[in-house]
Amino acid sequence: MARTGRPRGFDRDKAVGQAMHLFWEHGFEGVSLEQLRQSMGGISSASFYAAFGSKEALYRTALEDYRATHGKVVLALHDEGLSPRQRIEQALRRSAEMQTDPAHPTGCMVTLSSTICSVDGESVQALTLAERVANRAAIRACVDAAIEDGTLRHDTNPAGLTTLFDGFLVGLSLQARDGVSHEDLDAGVTQALAAWDANSGRP
Repeated sequence: MARTGRPRGFDRDKAVGQAMHLFWEHGFEGVSLEQLRQSMGGISSASFYAAFGSKEALYRTALEDYRATHGKVVLALHDEGLSPRQRIEQALRRSAEMQTDPAHPTGCMVTLSSTICSVDGESVQALTLAERVANRAAIRACVDAAIEDGTLRHDTNPAGLTTLFDGFLVGLSLQARDGVSHEDLDAGVTQALAAWDANSGRP
């Protein structure tokens, strides 16, 4: 008789974690329902939909799990206990370290999992776009704060400096996925920060 229920001992949190890794590695549209079900111990389609509602709903849950764990590396951008420069530096260095960690897929799930999608994937694409827009806004806030307090010269181009650091943050994902080492990425952070220092308003 075909099995119709979830396997005994089904762990929903573990299943979401497995799905997160699949979406992170292969992208939303690159992961099939069959792959997801098999990663959860071969549960039936009926059990999958009963547990998660839909593939998209599972992706949304997995993305929230990512943000609450691995994605926390960018929270430094909002830490007002740090100087604006320190916020950007910590976010970049921690991202470089996390994205090259061999314990999970390389790169960033927010950047890689739904950047390019078909029309059917537009709703999940909008989710990760919103995350990247928020990160860019946080970087701009750091730059603006530094210009206001005189840490950066008042003739600094805030849009240009924001684009530099945002581009580096997003670019970490592709370089990490291509196998660039943590050491090289971290050295790149140092070089990127030289652009901040070149605009410094203090000796």
